[in-house]
Amino acid sequence: MDRLTIGTLNLRNIADRWDERLPLLLADMAALQPDLLGLQECVFAVQQDRILGAAGAGRYTVRRAWAGRPEYGNSLLAREPLTVGDSERLELGRNRSGLRAHVSGPSGAAFVMTVTHLHHLTADEAIRDEQAAAVLSWLDEGPRPAAEVVVGDFNAGPDEPTYARMVAAGFRSAYLEANGAEPDVTWPSGIRAPGMDTEGPAECLDYIWLRGDATAEACRLAFDRPAVHDPTLFPSDHLGLIATVRFG
Repeated sequence: MDRLTIGTLNLRNIADRWDERLPLLLADMAALQPDLLGLQECVFAVQQDRILGAAGAGRYTVRRAWAGRPEYGNSLLAREPLTVGDSERLELGRNRSGLRAHVSGPSGAAFVMTVTHLHHLTADEAIRDEQAAAVLSWLDEGPRPAAEVVVGDFNAGPDEPTYARMVAAGFRSAYLEANGAEPDVTWPSGIRAPGMDTEGPAECLDYIWLRGDATAEACRLAFDRPAVHDPTLFPSDHLGLIATVRFG
């Protein structure tokens, strides 16, 4: 049996006071040291994923899938001794994509990990639903693995068709499973910055989804602490999630 910590975070690229946010991200990453971390809005050109992976004692393998342009997109960090296969990319349109890879745990767990980021405009629920359907169809193409994990910024609240589609496909929200309810808010975090995104209501948009032989023993918000000296400065404009997941 493997028990792994799995996280997700929308990094908000290099906008919203990136130079000031980076020390907060590094401090939280060094403390958390998740076994797996899915990142969205990761800027490969400035090595955001590798910088975070070097924040603590753990050594991380990185897999990437561009979205919209080659230097930007989703990233998966896997901490040794996990082994992660080559990643595959799914084009979702509207500058969005999916990334998936096969992961093997030290005690023999084998599962598929997917990172994605869906369309953001509040009114476009149908577009998000189509993108979620495409991700699910992609995951169902071959033999179903014993366990699957999908993480990311879905830009969809629990009352949207996208959420219902994931549930209908057999996925369970790790936060809901561990706590009995979704968090009230994962966006916005509380950051204040020039040019910050203010479109849409504050709500839960980020998820760790589980299907098959995987159980959420705990799940909580992460990357959620403001700077000591500035309550308007957070690691990102999204709050992250981190779950303890038991496989097998």
